[in-house]
Amino acid sequence: MDKKQENKKVFLEIVNQLRKLIKQEGIKPGEKIPSERVLSERLNVGRSSVREALRSLELLGLIETRHGGGTFLSAVHSNQLVEILASFILQENKAVEDVHIVRRMHEKEAIRVICSEQSLRSLPVWESLFMKLELENEIVRDLLLRELMIASGNRLALKIWLQLVAYSATPLKKLSTEEEKPLLQMLIKALQLGYEKEATSAYENWMHYLKNSSS
Repeated sequence: MDKKQENKKVFLEIVNQLRKLIKQEGIKPGEKIPSERVLSERLNVGRSSVREALRSLELLGLIETRHGGGTFLSAVHSNQLVEILASFILQENKAVEDVHIVRRMHEKEAIRVICSEQSLRSLPVWESLFMKLELENEIVRDLLLRELMIASGNRLALKIWLQLVAYSATPLKKLSTEEEKPLLQMLIKALQLGYEKEATSAYENWMHYLKNSSS
């Protein structure tokens, strides 16, 4: 098992552990959850791994760290979100595809929101990305997706999306290829013009390319 897979396994074990604790011990919003040391001992992993996993959960809004006071369940919806994460991510056979599906749902909703708002369509970032593709023939794939999520203005969706990207098997961190260039430029131009159908179609064609590409 490589380091990335090991880190993913640790994260999922911690999520599962929290899910069980919330159920079995009836932990309520605002109440304390086990410390890094306790989780480290229970899971038989290093405290640094536990710390990184807890940081990820805090980004999602599931937990809240109070300086000098420990870590607490942050809100009512956190319990429900832990259940959602557990039911989707922890099912090994369908985990990767489930992550892709939910991530794409957020990205397509961001496209819809941007196309419906003139102020979002006219953001300078779209022309900047288009020109970067025109001049350099490539961009980092998740840069465009990240800008979509940021521009849509939904902070919770952005936090969830960041975690979904971390568990996505699609090579989103790599540079786009020459074959992707027309799809990406079509997506960007459709966004700028507010053509939701065309933007969504370009996006879906791009995702299909990535799914079938070994790049």
